[in-house]
Amino acid sequence: MSRKSPAPAVGPRVAVIGAGSWGTTFGKILADGGASVVMWARRAELAAEITESKRNSRYLAGINLPRTMTATTDLAEAINGAEQIYLSVPSQSLRENLAAIKPFVERTDVPIVSLMKGVEKSTGLRMSQVIEQVLECDPARIAVASGPNLALEIAREQPTAAVISSLSAETAEAVARRARNRYFRSFVNTDVIGTEFGGVLKNLIAVAIGIVDGVGYGENTKASIITRGLVEMTDFAVAQGAQPETLQGLAGLGDLIATCQSPLSRNNTAGRLLGQGYGYKDVVAQMQQTAEGLASVAPVLQLAKQVGVDMPIVRQVKMVLDGTMDPRDIAPHLTTDDDQPQGERTHNDQNSGGGALRRALQRAFDQFRHGGRSAAGDRS
Repeated sequence: MSRKSPAPAVGPRVAVIGAGSWGTTFGKILADGGASVVMWARRAELAAEITESKRNSRYLAGINLPRTMTATTDLAEAINGAEQIYLSVPSQSLRENLAAIKPFVERTDVPIVSLMKGVEKSTGLRMSQVIEQVLECDPARIAVASGPNLALEIAREQPTAAVISSLSAETAEAVARRARNRYFRSFVNTDVIGTEFGGVLKNLIAVAIGIVDGVGYGENTKASIITRGLVEMTDFAVAQGAQPETLQGLAGLGDLIATCQSPLSRNNTAGRLLGQGYGYKDVVAQMQQTAEGLASVAPVLQLAKQVGVDMPIVRQVKMVLDGTMDPRDIAPHLTTDDDQPQGERTHNDQNSGGGALRRALQRAFDQFRHGGRSAAGDRS
């Protein structure tokens, strides 16, 4: 007589809204950390596959999902009773999804966690700002997650880390305690602006890296773009109110490296197609998943203009997207549009000293010196 496997322990109930690659992966992270996870999926067949087969074959082929993960097409069923709610929908459809969610959360105080890395095209708002505006909730209740988080690698349980940020340290720590397991570690900070913009801006630099990769340029070109891209990211984010250290942490430098170097990156892939000569509409048609960087280019440049920050790399990515620049012409212009030699420092360095890259390298050195622990900034 065969024995039945013991039923999985029922942990705290959490909801994940959105069952794409990242939403499903984060659901797995939470389930492997001990939570009982209910996913919301738009398509009934996907919800059934997650619940019955413990698979998401379209977005995470070959990955077995935990038994404590189920899915539904019913928002109320997904959200009711959840201690935390994670949002993983395309940034440009967040507002309409929040309108549907609002009736189920407006009388609760559960944390709302954004897993998205984009800005709203029509308003230039960060995702946490859209959440606050639509749900009319206390911003201290909102958290954001960011870092070097390529979904398929994490779904395969390859070790990585992320940062959870909220204006409330208590909220950030509560989410970080839930979003960690043996292969995924969460750090915390209270710099929501820097954490969100780090996740947005690295996508734009990854598109640039994809473009030059598609053209056929080599490692020198890509290393130059990544390095100067970090300067653009830091200048922009600090002008918006971020702490420069955040851009040298997991949400900035960490995410930038992962997204720029990996063929798993949707933004890198989109850029590569552009570099190979495909037009914007053709790239969108070929991408099975959303590349947030493509939609964020124009609003980021508008925000940069408002605060007087020059972003030559991002500006020329837009020219390629618009079809006004040949991808092969992009590399000579990515670092400067001025023949006059320029200093390497960021605008922020005029007050704080040292280059963004030097500070990032010093930060990495400090972490090695402290046995892998961060001496400052993101806290475990």
